[in-house]
Amino acid sequence: MNQLIRNFSIIAHIDHGKSTLADRILERTGALPKERLVEQVLDQMDLERERGITIKASAIRCTYEHAGEHYTFNLIETPGHVDFSYEVSRALAACEGALLVVDASEGVQAQTLANYYLANQQGLTIIPVISKIDLATADVKATMGEMEDLLGLAAEEALLVSGKTGEGVGELLHAIPERLPPPVGEPGAPLQALVFDSYFDRHRGVVVFVRVFNGEVQPRQRIRFMGGGETFEVSEIGTLGLGLQPTRALRAGEVGYLMAGIKNVRQAHIGDTITLASKPARQPLQGYRAPKPMVFCGFFTVESGKYNALRDALDRLSLNDAALHYEGESSVALGLGFRCGFLGLLHLDITQERLEREYGLEIIATAPSVVYLISRPGQPEAEVRNPAEFPDPVPGQTIREPYVRLTLTCPTEYIGACMELTQQHRGQFVNITYHQQRKVTIEYDMPLAEILFHFFDQLKARTSGYASYDYEFLEYREADLAKLSILVNGDPVDALSAIVHRDEALAQGRKLVEQLRRLIPRQLFEVRIQAALGNRIIASERLAPRRKHVTAKCYGGDITRKRKLLERQKEGKKRMKQVGKVEVPQEAFMSILRVRE
Repeated sequence: MNQLIRNFSIIAHIDHGKSTLADRILERTGALPKERLVEQVLDQMDLERERGITIKASAIRCTYEHAGEHYTFNLIETPGHVDFSYEVSRALAACEGALLVVDASEGVQAQTLANYYLANQQGLTIIPVISKIDLATADVKATMGEMEDLLGLAAEEALLVSGKTGEGVGELLHAIPERLPPPVGEPGAPLQALVFDSYFDRHRGVVVFVRVFNGEVQPRQRIRFMGGGETFEVSEIGTLGLGLQPTRALRAGEVGYLMAGIKNVRQAHIGDTITLASKPARQPLQGYRAPKPMVFCGFFTVESGKYNALRDALDRLSLNDAALHYEGESSVALGLGFRCGFLGLLHLDITQERLEREYGLEIIATAPSVVYLISRPGQPEAEVRNPAEFPDPVPGQTIREPYVRLTLTCPTEYIGACMELTQQHRGQFVNITYHQQRKVTIEYDMPLAEILFHFFDQLKARTSGYASYDYEFLEYREADLAKLSILVNGDPVDALSAIVHRDEALAQGRKLVEQLRRLIPRQLFEVRIQAALGNRIIASERLAPRRKHVTAKCYGGDITRKRKLLERQKEGKKRMKQVGKVEVPQEAFMSILRVRE
C-alpha cells in the first residue's frame, strides 16, 4: 500500500506562486469542490490572504488516478519568507520529495537557494517547476539557465506551469507518482510517528499532526511522547482533507492527525516522536531542531488596564505558534507588558497585527533587539534581551553579539549598491560568485542587529526590487557595544534605550534626539532631550516651551509692570518643569527604527 503514497512539499521564494499552484493541484485531483473554490484555499488566516504570503505550513490529502492506480498525495505547502524557515524544515522532515517552484519572471532568488539546500540536505527528491509562464515578463530560457547554474538541476527536467491558467498542471500531476519515491516504513515495527505541527481546539484539546514512519496507531491505544515522556490515550485519529476526516488507523507512510485529550500544546513538542506505551520504539526519530527566537521586542497596551487582556491574547496565540515566546516585563515609561521573542521582523509584525485585529488591543511595540552575551570576571555568562537590563561596563567585561551568514542574490549591475549597503551595516565580505545569467551571489558575515534597521527596505530601494536575501545564524562574536540611553528632562526613558556599536553611537544619538524633538509635542515648560553613553551626554536638543502673551493686556504705563509679569511667568515655568511630566507619543518608540532611513 505504501507504493501508492506520495508525501511532498511545495517550496519556493516568497510570492513565487506556491499557494496558487496548490489550488490548481487540489482542483485537478477533486479535493477542492467547485462550490468551495477560493484563491489560496490552504492560507486560512485573513492576513495570509491580504498580504499574499503563506505564514503557516498547511497539509492536505488528495487522490489522483495514474496508470490505472489510485495514488494518495499528502501535500504540505510551506512559507517562503526567511522568518518562517523553521516551518519549511518541519514540513520537509515529513516528506520524501519536494516541488521547487521558481517564478519565470524573477528567476532563482535567495530563499530559493536556501530551501533547495535544506531539501537537499534531508535527501529529498526534487522536481524543479517554473511557474507564472503566462506572464508577459516571463523568461523561461533564462530561468532554466539559472536553475542549471545556481542549483545544478537539469533544465530538461523542469516542468512549465501556470497556476493562474492551469497550464502544465496535468503534466506536473503525472510527474509526481513517476518521479517522487514512495515512503519507506515497516507496518509491523514499533510505532514511530513524527510530530510536525499542532494547534489547540477549545472543545477537543490539542490536535497533533503526525507523519507515521513505522508501525501504526489506532484509537484507544496509549501513546507516549518520547521527548516529553508523557502518556495519553488516543481518542481520535484521521487524515487531513479540507477539514479533519476520522479513520480507523494511521499506518506507516501516512500523514494525518490524532487527538488524545492533550490540554496544553506545549505537551506535544514539534519534532517529538510518538510511540506506543505498551510497545515502545528503541529510539526517537531524528526530527528538526526547535525554533529559537532571534529578535526580541516589548509589547505594551496603550490602556494600562488591559494588561490581563494582552496576557490572555498571547496565551492563545502561543497555542498555535510554537515559535512565539514571551515573559512578563515592567517599564517605568510604559507600565506592565511582555518581552516577546520572534523569529524575525515579519514574525513580529504579523503577531502585533493579529493582537490588534483579532483581540481588539492597541499595542505599543518597543524597538526590536537581539540577544547579547555578556561575560564578567568571576561570573557566569549572562544573556541580555532587553536594553534596559544592559549593565554598566566593568574592567575585563566582554560582550558578544549574534552574527549571521547573509546571502544576497542580484543582477550584476547592482553589485556595487549591495556591497556598499552591506558594508554600511558592518558586514564582513566572505565570497562572491558570478553566474552565467548576469546574476551574482554575494556572501557576508553581518550582525543580526543590523538587519533590524530597515535593511530589507534599503536593499529593495537601491536595487529597484531586483535583489533578495537570506540569512542563517552563524555564531556569537565579540564586539565593542554600548548602551545608548535617552533622557527626557533628566529622566531615563527605558523603552527608548538601545544597544549600539560604539563607533556609531554619536551619529545615532544625534539623529534620535532630533527625531524626538520633532515627535514630542511642545509643553508649557522647557524640555531637554538627551542621548547618553553611560554618564556622558553625547547629543542634546531643546524643546522650547509654549508661552502665553502675558503682557498683551498692558497698554502703556511703566515698563516695570511688564517686567513683573514676565518674571512671574518665568518662575511659574521653573516650578512647572520640576513637577511636569512629558507625554511621549507612540511614534517616538519606533523612532529608533527610523534612525537609518
